[in-house]
Amino acid sequence: MENNKVKVTLTRSTIGCLKVQKDTVASLGLTKIHQSKVFEDNACLQGKLAKISHLVKVEKV
Repeated sequence: MENNKVKVTLTRSTIGCLKVQKDTVASLGLTKIHQSKVFEDNACLQGKLAKISHLVKVEKV
């Protein structure tokens, strides 16, 4: 099985966003703009990224 990883970078502020979107960004551990984290790609992560797609940039690693 391949090690599918994605790098998620917060590109926009959560000010003015819905509470659900702020909570989703916080659950990913992103607190500052331009902060990045690497995650294993799975269905749960894809659901979270769908909710905040306008706030983040996603790259394959």
